[in-house]
Amino acid sequence: MSSQTDFALSNHIAPIIGYHRAPLSQKFGAPRQPNLVALTSVIEMIAPYDTPAAFVGLEDFSHIWVSWQFHHNYLPKQKQIKKDGLLNDDSQLNKADSSFRAQVRPPRLGGNQKIGVFASRSMYRPSALGLSVVKLEAIEIAEGRVLLIVSGADMIDGTPIIDIKPYVAYSDALPDAQSGFAPSAPHLLDVTITKLAYEQFVQIIANQSSHNEVEKTVHNEKVTVNAVIDKIQQQILRSDLDIIKALIAQDPRPAYRRKETHTPFIMRYKTVDVSFQLLESGELQITAVVEI
Repeated sequence: MSSQTDFALSNHIAPIIGYHRAPLSQKFGAPRQPNLVALTSVIEMIAPYDTPAAFVGLEDFSHIWVSWQFHHNYLPKQKQIKKDGLLNDDSQLNKADSSFRAQVRPPRLGGNQKIGVFASRSMYRPSALGLSVVKLEAIEIAEGRVLLIVSGADMIDGTPIIDIKPYVAYSDALPDAQSGFAPSAPHLLDVTITKLAYEQFVQIIANQSSHNEVEKTVHNEKVTVNAVIDKIQQQILRSDLDIIKALIAQDPRPAYRRKETHTPFIMRYKTVDVSFQLLESGELQITAVVEI
């Protein structure tokens, strides 16, 4: 077998068909698994994959499989995406291979115990690909382009989407499957918010509401791609407080720092930075919500 054939078999160039647009722009705070938090986001399809004809029939499914790329992995000299929307050439793939990690330290095991990368769902894997089941909330057509409104994604903003397939319950759901070191959902911590932080949150909503009213008088109500995405990424709603608490309840702090009390951590959500800390009581407390 020639070396050229070997390369063709060991490396697959996959087109990027869209991008994930989400309230979370940083890895810190993002759910470590799908469907742990009912976080609403948008998959923006790109040409030529954004044609409505490609999605006929998908509205009959409640959930979809999404294949995606861990685009915040910092592999040496890695250029993630070419201008034509393809993963980079063989030199990039070889760089990824040279950074192969045979073992990882899952946060679920306290960040200390090592297991094989293929026994984990770690982001640091040879393909740098993720796979998630998310709820399909709606299929919207804006300016002739397809936008998938989803919830429960464990992807951050800007994540490249590689493929989408319908979730089929009779074959994809396996209730008797063994889940190894993760037999159940992670333990959630109680989350409270200080009076000051709550007042800051409410004031931000009031400020944005006033701004949005002015915008409505200037622009027409025609639905555009940017309008749909901006609503998901920019507009702070009262219901966002429940989402923020649910994200923090997952305890996004590094495993080795989870015993530190009164150490401030900051999670960026939409247009605000949310500061929180662990109290001696064992609960996480939101101490500040600041507009960025």
